[in-house]
Amino acid sequence: MNNNDIFSEELGDNHIGTSIENPVRKDAFDLTDDQKIELIKKDVTNILTTLGMDLTDDSMKGTPNRVAKMFVKEIFGGLNPSRKPSSSTFENGYKYGEMLVEKNITLYSTCEHHLLPIVGRAHVAYISSGQVIGLSKMNRIVDYFAKRPQVQERLTMQIVKELQKALNTEDVACVIDAKHLCVNSRGIRDIESSTVTSEFGGKFKDEKVRREFLDYIKLETKF
Repeated sequence: MNNNDIFSEELGDNHIGTSIENPVRKDAFDLTDDQKIELIKKDVTNILTTLGMDLTDDSMKGTPNRVAKMFVKEIFGGLNPSRKPSSSTFENGYKYGEMLVEKNITLYSTCEHHLLPIVGRAHVAYISSGQVIGLSKMNRIVDYFAKRPQVQERLTMQIVKELQKALNTEDVACVIDAKHLCVNSRGIRDIESSTVTSEFGGKFKDEKVRREFLDYIKLETKF
């Protein structure tokens, strides 16, 4: 194993991100989705065959195609800018000037170091500077940036940056609490631990405002 391999191994085990942008090549979207699926299907076939699996078995023969479609159109679909949800906003006609919090947004992502699931909740808030955004758009923005090989710190910052841009305000915050199966199911195999990340912009850097947001997300919602 050379020095680069050793560095890459240590980097992955420590779950360190290297940039706020996902490391995507410039030619990432030269191929169509169907072309990518065909190529990935061959690679998955090779992996499973190398592992000794019998792909003529009825249970396994469709697996390469299922995995390839899942990669391209589902769990990594957020890599494609064409799938980015519109972030249309509206004038705050009712002059609501307090904090708006969308809590317990279900989050499914994938660790970019081991390609294992990240599962958790995102809590997002903003204070309007004159514009508001539809509640479901906040969920869709979380989902879009989650559907990539990700690092949780980067994901948290990307959500905040996108909402700041859409709402034309720095007053946006996000907290994510998630389990990483690369920690829970392999390596140390600690099934109880979860990872919490946060990003606070504008007024949320003030301790009193930040505390108000954190108190809101502790509230138990019952129906």
